[in-house]
Amino acid sequence: MLTILFDGIAYGMLLFILAVGLSVTMGLMNFINLAHGAFAMAGGYLTVVLMQRFGVPFLICLPLAFLATGFLGAIMERSLYRPMYAKPHLDQVLFSIGLAFMSVSAIDYFMGSQQQIMQLPDMLKGRTEIWDVALGMGHYRLFIIAICAALTLALQYVLAKTTFGSRLRASVDDSRVAAGLGINVNSVFAITFAVGSGLAGLGGALGAEVLGLDPTFPLKFMVYFLIVVAVGGTSSITGPLLAALLLGIADVAGKYYVPKLGAFIVYSLMLLILLWRPQGLFVRKGGH
Repeated sequence: MLTILFDGIAYGMLLFILAVGLSVTMGLMNFINLAHGAFAMAGGYLTVVLMQRFGVPFLICLPLAFLATGFLGAIMERSLYRPMYAKPHLDQVLFSIGLAFMSVSAIDYFMGSQQQIMQLPDMLKGRTEIWDVALGMGHYRLFIIAICAALTLALQYVLAKTTFGSRLRASVDDSRVAAGLGINVNSVFAITFAVGSGLAGLGGALGAEVLGLDPTFPLKFMVYFLIVVAVGGTSSITGPLLAALLLGIADVAGKYYVPKLGAFIVYSLMLLILLWRPQGLFVRKGGH
């Protein structure tokens, strides 16, 4: 039971890092980016290629995945996404889902449709048993929890305590007023989008071994990212974090106890929560 809870927390933390960029672009920038999973896939495939073909150590691949997908996100934000900000939400959905399918086809063409195998370093393999096998902690899952917890604290600090965080919140509340106060709204949005894309890439690199990595990754996990954002709300970092943990634990427990009904349980839970709290489970009533 404790092992399932531990694995669920690790899975939830990973989902949070993958989905937090989507939460930011939807909540703070009011843009629906269904191609968010493509950045995660890019980070995963970059890590696999660097490790398998160039022998780059796994721990060095992680920051490289973050930087490379962040840079890709910055370029795409400036060239493709920015003209779409003012468009209706349906246009944004069609545009971004088109990008997602294009990324799937491109990876399938260049890398093949098979699932990628990632060799973890020896120190991240194996597990530690505590309390006479009551709690089995996989070393890699423990590593994921540590990395994701550190990133969560860093994000919370940046948004709440720094000048950039206050500029971002001001730009979101009213971009015209923010621009009038001398804030460069375009650069704030570009940096935000790049960091969100980079975090997705890092999540893809971390999650390749846990979630599996193949060309359908952006479509397979798109719904999970949206559940995290919809259930957690988009007004803070805490909401999506709690929603991701809830989803991770429910998914792992469902697949363990009732394998054939695992997905049914997760989606039923989501529907009930959204019927009860349409604005998100962790948003204060009257909040946005």
